[in-house]
Amino acid sequence: MNDQEAYAAAQDALLAWGVTAKPRLIKNRENIVFQACGPNGEKAALRLHRPGYQSNDAIRSELWWSEALVAGGMHVPQSIRTLNGDVLATSGPRVASLLTWLEGEPLGEGDIPLAMNAGQQELLHEALGRELARLHTVSDAMEMPAGFTREAMDIDALLGEQPSWGRFWENPSLSADEAALLLEARAQVRGVIEAHAKGGDWGLIHGDALRENILVQGGSIRLIDFDDGAFGFRMYELGVAMAQNWDQPNCAALGRALLYGYGAERALPDNAPKLLDAFMLMRGLSSCGWVIGRYDDDHPAVRQYAERALAITRRWLA
Repeated sequence: MNDQEAYAAAQDALLAWGVTAKPRLIKNRENIVFQACGPNGEKAALRLHRPGYQSNDAIRSELWWSEALVAGGMHVPQSIRTLNGDVLATSGPRVASLLTWLEGEPLGEGDIPLAMNAGQQELLHEALGRELARLHTVSDAMEMPAGFTREAMDIDALLGEQPSWGRFWENPSLSADEAALLLEARAQVRGVIEAHAKGGDWGLIHGDALRENILVQGGSIRLIDFDDGAFGFRMYELGVAMAQNWDQPNCAALGRALLYGYGAERALPDNAPKLLDAFMLMRGLSSCGWVIGRYDDDHPAVRQYAERALAITRRWLA
């Protein structure tokens, strides 16, 4: 859907909330996201969900989850109901949801060094660790309604023959030797994750705590975009949060700060630093598969994700 089509779909969807004001496009990617007015003139975020990615039941479950998190004392976006009391509307092939707007600036962008000084970076990662721990604690205390459904990012979904995000070793930009290297990493990291799974912390996770989904306001951290929320390993959550730091010179310090913040709120496994590296690698491998089919085989992004996975793999295997 191009931008012009997205605008038309957004304005059509907003009628379900009684809104006629034109929205402002923020991003046209997996979900198409607009800044919009809510039914009472408040600032809101309109999402046009990617067809076939999440079922309507899964989206409704995400929106119920966000309301439960707010009830548990967290600051996350929650749904604004349509004029007929629903949390979803339709516009052509897209399902739409309207969410409360959270103020703040994204922590950063992928592949761009963080803008703040090293000390501030560590403080923000410590705060992020605390916020992710609170997310897990509040989520564990919820009583989920009948029919609640989100994907389970278990070992097979991460590393099986048909991973949820794609067979990363078949990224079309990989040479035979490079593909073999990723398969070696897959076998070794699977052993680490299988050992962790025997007693590791498991439950609902945000699943996509990347810089653009982390808002900073003062020294506070707030999470947005729960579209990839799933049942998963809590250490995978932290690995995702570190995935865009892999090439920063202070990567190790940021990892320590993240673990320190999390551990201040919630128990960590004894081998947390080793697991953090393993799950950071896991995210790099998954992203190498995610890009397959989303871009043409010769698109620069396909190779970019492959090179990132290879670099993290070589470091981890070493």
